[in-house]
Amino acid sequence: MTRVRGGAGRSGPPTDEARDHARKSRSRPGHLRRILANRVLLAVAAPGLAYFLVFHYGALFGNVLAFQEYVPFLGVGGSRWVGLAHFERMFGDPAFWNAVRNTVVIAVLQLVFFFPAPLALALLLNSIVGDTIRRFVQSVVYLPHFLSWVIVIALFQQMLGGAGVVNGWLSTLGVGGISVIGNPDAYGPLVVAQLVWKECGWATIIFLAALSQVDEQQYEAAALDGAGWWRRLWHVTLPAIRPVIVLLLVLRLGEFLSIGFEQFFLQRQSVGPETGEVLETFVYYTGFANGDFGYAAAVGLFKGVIGVVLIYTANKVAHRLGEQGVYKA
Repeated sequence: MTRVRGGAGRSGPPTDEARDHARKSRSRPGHLRRILANRVLLAVAAPGLAYFLVFHYGALFGNVLAFQEYVPFLGVGGSRWVGLAHFERMFGDPAFWNAVRNTVVIAVLQLVFFFPAPLALALLLNSIVGDTIRRFVQSVVYLPHFLSWVIVIALFQQMLGGAGVVNGWLSTLGVGGISVIGNPDAYGPLVVAQLVWKECGWATIIFLAALSQVDEQQYEAAALDGAGWWRRLWHVTLPAIRPVIVLLLVLRLGEFLSIGFEQFFLQRQSVGPETGEVLETFVYYTGFANGDFGYAAAVGLFKGVIGVVLIYTANKVAHRLGEQGVYKA
């Protein structure tokens, strides 16, 4: 007996219109299902998204003030347009270039001394065998991150000030005191030391996460080949986390001129504007203290443009080195 397969009524291949209809009917419910399935995560991310939209992307419209003689009572629509006058004034202002010079010096010190510090601390924590000791050390080094800059600077003043602990101890030894707080020559190393003490532990989180993904079999194979600790670090650990290092370096270069505000605002008067003025404090005193909003906006726009150029250049260099960088060009 012969069996008939497929039965009667078999139709031909579907038309293009039928395929499009079937594809749309499958995709729409799929997107809706994904949104409903992740509605809790989307709700959690909504405040952060709103923050960036309002205070970062929305604030970009404020750059129009850089081309106006802005008067708050008149608003953007009623203020007089001055074109590039603020930028001409900026490039001829010695106070502006003094702030640029101070910012670049401190930024270079941060890049040289602060950027490698979290990596070194992460490698040290990763080498600790006992989990209890590791968690305790992590908790201790993370703690300063949660202190405000007011408390951090007050602690440094109590330690290194003229009547601080260090000078008091030196006086008991019959040695002359050291001048750190309020000393313009020591201001750069001081603010970098404060940053390292406060943020180094917190910045190790990303490096520790990257180190946890390194394959342990590579360490075992290197040890069997006779590689010591330094060779395992140089040939296994650092190549494995190099993409993370390059990514963080590109992001840090993009914020090269954004070295912070509160830390320098609180210590500016102790060393004077000649040494303590940076671009953030210059914008504050120019715009809010003196009411010159247009000129302050021009300085802020200049700093933003330099940041874009730096991150674009650093990302290109990362691509030349074979790394992905921040984005694909």
